[in-house]
Amino acid sequence: MQKIIEKITKKKELGVLLMILILSALITIVNSSFLTLDNIFDFLRSNATIGIMAFGMLPVLISGGIDLSCSSVISLCAVVAGYMMAGNPEMNPLLVVFLIMLLGGFMGLINGLIITKLKIPPIVTTLGTQTIILAGVLLYTNGMWISGLPQWFIDFGKFQLGAIDSAGKTVGISTQAILMFAAAFVTWLILKFTLTGRGIYAIGGNRRSALRIGYNVDRIEIFIYVYAGLMTGLAAIANISIVGQVDPNTYLNYEMDVISVVVLGGASVMGGVGNVFGTVLGVILMAVIKNGLVLARVPTYWQKVVMGLIILITISADVINRKREQAKLVRVDVEE
Repeated sequence: MQKIIEKITKKKELGVLLMILILSALITIVNSSFLTLDNIFDFLRSNATIGIMAFGMLPVLISGGIDLSCSSVISLCAVVAGYMMAGNPEMNPLLVVFLIMLLGGFMGLINGLIITKLKIPPIVTTLGTQTIILAGVLLYTNGMWISGLPQWFIDFGKFQLGAIDSAGKTVGISTQAILMFAAAFVTWLILKFTLTGRGIYAIGGNRRSALRIGYNVDRIEIFIYVYAGLMTGLAAIANISIVGQVDPNTYLNYEMDVISVVVLGGASVMGGVGNVFGTVLGVILMAVIKNGLVLARVPTYWQKVVMGLIILITISADVINRKREQAKLVRVDVEE
């Protein structure tokens, strides 16, 4: 029993869970509306976009890679979806989702091929594609909003599963939250039960060892970036279904929010570590912090300062802890 307790307490997820509980209690004291059903369902809905992208980013970080292009890819997907639906209001909804996810996956394929075939580091590759894609989107749209989306899509965005009446308002699990939970489930299945999932952890732990074991590292890395692109395409659908229009400028710096959420959940920017449950907690923690700042009436600019500090501290702490762990392993090897 003692060993089980020690094992649980060593998990990063426990610390994240405790932070969520403590912050929730403090925010509730400041503003009692925080733990209302209406607010809980609302912040699940508003953070679904980041959540879906986080489940795409998780395998990337576990493998030791990084994808900085996701903010530009979601902007591209949202713009293409907006023009597609505004120009073809009778278009099949499932076809729209399929094509936009396919577009995101294609962008991920480009990243994966450049990384594996040209041997350019992921941070350089995705920074380059981020800049090129964003420039193309802004050149094409002139930064203008896209409106006039069909009514079926507006209704799709307003759908609520299991809707109930709470304090005079109808609340339920939103379309966006459902998409986020679906993304989490698929990612969990891949990482937990597939050979590719085991290969992702192997590559992140030690790339050379993964090659010796027999994993097709290039193929797995290409899959990782394609999957991240697919999730980004799905996130684009979720996001524009919330606001009912497309703003190509709204996704700037999304990549840092996504990465910080995954790292908050226990993943490492240096690879080999991370799981879906931790990422779920990371999404919730980030949502709690953002929502708490709004309810506490913290000015918008100060909210950005707080979020920037969280990102900096989270990633710095992860790198420092990982280096300490590696130093311990080296010390043990020397002693032996």
